[in-house]
Amino acid sequence: MNLTDTPTTTEPTAITITVNGSPETTGARTLQAWVDARGVLPAALATAVNGNFVPRNLRAQQPLAEGDTILTFQPIEGG
Repeated sequence: MNLTDTPTTTEPTAITITVNGSPETTGARTLQAWVDARGVLPAALATAVNGNFVPRNLRAQQPLAEGDTILTFQPIEGG
């Protein structure tokens, strides 16, 4: 087999995830891209992926994949 015979894989253009219990199709590949596409201020939204809290500063490093579950909620601020 030479290089021209090597199969190539391409990522699908859209994946299906579950957001707050409802299925959603998205092209976002990171949690940050998903939040950005929603048009909300990042500070106004707390997020978890597959049951794990994801801090705002780590959203860009959190990949999204087919079948993932995102939970969003209001951040709790203490004083």
